[in-house]
Amino acid sequence: MEDISVLVCDDSALMRNLISRIVDNTEGMKVTAKAMNGQFAVEKIPLVKPDVMVLDIEMPVMNGIEFLKERKNRHWDIPVIILSSVATEGAAVTMECLELGASDFITKPNGSVSADLSSISEHLIELISSYGSTYARQHGKTTYPAEFFSHQLKMKRAESFVAEKKGESAVPVVENKEVMHPFLWNDVNEKKEPAVITPVRDGGRIDIIALGISTGGPNALRCVFKMIDPHLQQPVLVVQHMPAGFTKEFAASLDRICPLDVKEAEDGDPIQKGKVYIAPGNFHIYVENRVTGAVVRLSSDPQRNGHRPSADYLFESVAKIYQNHALGVIMTGMGKDGAVELCEMRKQGAWTLGQDQESSIVYGMPKVAWEMGAVQKQIPLMGMADAISEIAREHVNI
Repeated sequence: MEDISVLVCDDSALMRNLISRIVDNTEGMKVTAKAMNGQFAVEKIPLVKPDVMVLDIEMPVMNGIEFLKERKNRHWDIPVIILSSVATEGAAVTMECLELGASDFITKPNGSVSADLSSISEHLIELISSYGSTYARQHGKTTYPAEFFSHQLKMKRAESFVAEKKGESAVPVVENKEVMHPFLWNDVNEKKEPAVITPVRDGGRIDIIALGISTGGPNALRCVFKMIDPHLQQPVLVVQHMPAGFTKEFAASLDRICPLDVKEAEDGDPIQKGKVYIAPGNFHIYVENRVTGAVVRLSSDPQRNGHRPSADYLFESVAKIYQNHALGVIMTGMGKDGAVELCEMRKQGAWTLGQDQESSIVYGMPKVAWEMGAVQKQIPLMGMADAISEIAREHVNI
């Protein structure tokens, strides 16, 4: 197996070194070059041919925005992960980066960098492995897929948990590089036949569409909502795993390209036909029936499956209230969020779709849902908007 090669571009020597430590201490990936601004990155990319790039925004000579414009001019397709400020203005600039072709983003540590390192290391490894392995395989390299790295993180979290219970020092993810035993990788990569779910009722008209997505989601949702039917009758509720402070700008960026109205969901919003509601960061989103009609509700309940918002939280309420009058969609993402309650939606008779393996940045959430029998049909990303639009049109007035 070849390592995923990473280029780190940041004007801070401290950040370049910290990110390099995270990468180089993770089995299956390595830093192949560093750059202190976008101009140096432009010069190094043809020489080192990285599989993925980690890019700061605020830099001298050539900043992140300017680099992305140059990348577009040169027709480079290397995936770029943005290092973003958590400030409000950082969210707006980050969305501009996504519009310019960046793949995803991660928030920089705030306060003590060393104290925040563990909080970003796992997310950074997840993003690098997801986008880097996909790009590398598309360009003829043989690398471990993203699931290899997620299993590696799970093993290290387990080691840290045991060490903490024993009163020992937890082993930091970034300091414990080791090769995964082959039989463990075989377990992770094993393909299973999907279970069979027999719904308690036939599928009816579709009154609502609920969608759950994670890693790879920002650009995947841009693809879906840019091509969605402008005459879609049903409301769409979306859970995209994203930090607080970014979802309002993300909804606004989708609204600029989507023929439907898109907004960040607010507590008590009436659920209106042909409108898209994006779950706000750090809040679960669910549906509640009132005398005047269904409304959006927000909750600060604990994380589910490690996430808030959680797709399972949304799907659970949709299954309970709409039963067989709903469409559930699960797309690219690491882990299993959404799979269990999409099963419940399917049991109640709801229609369901899942993104296919070939087009998923991470075939995690849709894979688990498919294997559990929750997904009726798997769809490639470029066909997802048409699939959603078609099934929604066919079942709008049953």
